[in-house]
Amino acid sequence: MHTMLSLKLPQLLNTHQVPKVFQEQGILFGYRHPRSSAADCLCSVFQMTNETVNIWTHFMAAWYFLWKLLALLYALDVWNDPFAWPLLAYAVTCCIYPLTSSIAHTFSTMSSRARHICYFFDYGALTLYSLGSAVAYSAYVFPEDWVGSTFHQNYIFVAVLNTVISTTLSCYSRLGLPYIHYNSSIIERFSEMERPRFSKVTRTMAFAYPYVYDSIPLFYRLYSCTARACTENAFSIHCLHIVFAWLTCFLFTTHLPERLAPGHFDYFGHSHQLFHICGITGTYFQMEALLVDMTDRRELLLASLPAPSFTQTFGSVLVSTIIGLVIIAAFSMTLYSLPKCSRKRSKQRD
Repeated sequence: MHTMLSLKLPQLLNTHQVPKVFQEQGILFGYRHPRSSAADCLCSVFQMTNETVNIWTHFMAAWYFLWKLLALLYALDVWNDPFAWPLLAYAVTCCIYPLTSSIAHTFSTMSSRARHICYFFDYGALTLYSLGSAVAYSAYVFPEDWVGSTFHQNYIFVAVLNTVISTTLSCYSRLGLPYIHYNSSIIERFSEMERPRFSKVTRTMAFAYPYVYDSIPLFYRLYSCTARACTENAFSIHCLHIVFAWLTCFLFTTHLPERLAPGHFDYFGHSHQLFHICGITGTYFQMEALLVDMTDRRELLLASLPAPSFTQTFGSVLVSTIIGLVIIAAFSMTLYSLPKCSRKRSKQRD
């Protein structure tokens, strides 16, 4: 008992004591050691660091969405009602992305390589959630005059391609790929630290454009509904989801408020924490809106289209998961197979 009580939590560092790859803009204190053990990382979950709230917000959200998924499995006749499959496939991705993010934030300080790999998985899970949204939108959200159109028929296929592109771009934004200056015999590798602005823009685009693509039918439906002054039950809930989605993007790109007052939001209230909270809140409203649409628009949609197939729902999620894991493995392998340093000069001529 005395040993347990005397157990010391890992020492925290300031921004000048950790490598640049671990530093966050506007965050001055509360960093974990950049070569923490797995045990230290787990202990830090119960210690106030600049990552603690990030870890817990998504960990608790993952359990909440798992509870929602189990409730859906209990309430719906999933074996005999394929119309429920898109919602279940979407709900599975809602469980995966916050859990993966929580694990990534927990173990990202084991080493610089571990940090990259952890966030590769985090990005892959986010793009998978984007596909889950597309699967549900295809089944329940499409405006009536777009149902069965060419765009609708190819919507999920393009969404799967988007997950491939998005996962690749987001991983590339952290690590990059090697390239050679032949005239100077220099081998270089783009990295996040060497070109931070390009990295940030690339990563933002990697996450933003699948969301915009997925939301095209929703945006059109909300626009036409507003023009006709309709009173759909899900209208206001969809609008709340959109508000929180754009807040999430705003926080991710601006680093507010910590950029304006460095050191004042190290433990509570910095942009990544708010980013997590807004993202989860947006997902909550999205799920609620989809539940309403699935109920209210069931007869309309089933009269115009056949019931969703396994291939369109769980099949597309499974294929994207496999492809995403292959992409993550390929980028992870470059951490070990390519030179660590950004440059290597050849021997000088005699």
